[in-house]
Amino acid sequence: MSAEGPTSSAELPPRRRPKVIKTNQQQVLLYVVLTLLLSLATVWAGRAWLHNSETLTFAVGAPNSDEALFATKLATLLKNNASRFRIKIVNSADNAKALAQFDRKQADLAVLRTDAKVPLRARTLAILEHDLVLLLGPGNKKIKSLVELKKKKVAILAENDSSLAFVRSILDIPADSPDAAKIQMAPPGATLDKLFAPANGFSAVIAVVHASRAVRDKAYEQVAKRGGFTLNAIDDAKALARKFPGISDETLTAGTLSASPEIPDDDLDTIGLEWLLVAQSKMSATTAGDIARIVYENKSALGLDNGFATHIEPASVEKDAYVMAHQGAADYINDDTKSFMDKYSDMMYLGAAALSVIGSIFAAIYAKITRIAPEKAGELSTAVLDVGERIEHAHSLDQLECLQDELESILRGAVVGLRDGTISTDGLDTFKLGYEFVRDEIEMRRDYLKRHCGEADQVASPAALPLPDDSNVVVVKTAQSA
Repeated sequence: MSAEGPTSSAELPPRRRPKVIKTNQQQVLLYVVLTLLLSLATVWAGRAWLHNSETLTFAVGAPNSDEALFATKLATLLKNNASRFRIKIVNSADNAKALAQFDRKQADLAVLRTDAKVPLRARTLAILEHDLVLLLGPGNKKIKSLVELKKKKVAILAENDSSLAFVRSILDIPADSPDAAKIQMAPPGATLDKLFAPANGFSAVIAVVHASRAVRDKAYEQVAKRGGFTLNAIDDAKALARKFPGISDETLTAGTLSASPEIPDDDLDTIGLEWLLVAQSKMSATTAGDIARIVYENKSALGLDNGFATHIEPASVEKDAYVMAHQGAADYINDDTKSFMDKYSDMMYLGAAALSVIGSIFAAIYAKITRIAPEKAGELSTAVLDVGERIEHAHSLDQLECLQDELESILRGAVVGLRDGTISTDGLDTFKLGYEFVRDEIEMRRDYLKRHCGEADQVASPAALPLPDDSNVVVVKTAQSA
């Protein structure tokens, strides 16, 4: 064996390492962080969707009016109960201006009495109060009908001037007629005793009062004990209710105003008005139903100290109601409110489908950036050919065996990789062709080394050999240079 040629496998040209695709750790970390942020955002969005705060504007009259005080109580109730609703109270000079603001869609909620001009888009959520019309005569004087009061001086005992226009309308007295001046608002703080005093000259007093306040007012009982007034029935109550859609016929039960003496001493017919909590017709059924439910379930907490709204009633769901009930309130009253699944099942299905698609996309991205990509079988051909290139540098059988072992190791790794999925079948035919080619080259080199092993030994020991001719010298030099 030549002293100048390589004598061990370590002297062979270095092996080329096949390229290995490694996981990008920064991408993995980034993906994990993004996944956590997406999860947190999804949870937060879900909570915000279910518990998002909704602000409702409530148009009311003066701050000390009954409707303004009711709105304040409702706002406080919602705040204390951590409701998703918030009430923004907007005051006006009077209730008429508040309704005008509601009519201009500048408010979501309002309170109206049924003798007022009803906005077209108003829908009832609840009946807050009833106003009673009490026809009172001085002493024992009976008033048989409202017609008797025309051309007579009548005092209107009420909280606001809107009742003056109401009484004139039911008496069928135009506001610009001479008789309209005889229908006057009672002075602030006036009592029945003072109004029926001969000096004032009133033939009757028409009181428009809250029903809840009338039953609490002891002034009627005190004046009655002195024989100061007579409560008269309005016999044409039903006719007036048909003539004026906002008017309702009411029945005063015996002893409503006074238990002793009993006033009235028997059930008595009269007329009345209703105070309605109304909402915009465009308000969602869910919101309207929730507000109605809160009002119905918290009657005792919403009633005012003066009696207003202490007997809250459900809105009328009849089609001929003066102000139609909001669909959301009607659904709650009729127990037709949809469950959570009924209301949101479609959205949940769509959301689940969307999340499935998004999840699949993220799963694909995750798999793409976190797994070790399978090495193509064709790429192993490079390692096989690298072995083939080093065959010509193998000048001994030991070196050739090292190359044979290296080739078999590549084959073994390819088989294991194909089984485990770390190596794909892409380029497998190329790998097989390269492997077979290199394997055959090794066999041919092995046969060559076996045939020329003796000659190589003789070249290594020239004293033991006869002097070669010129051609042999050329061969030996060629072998050494090789």
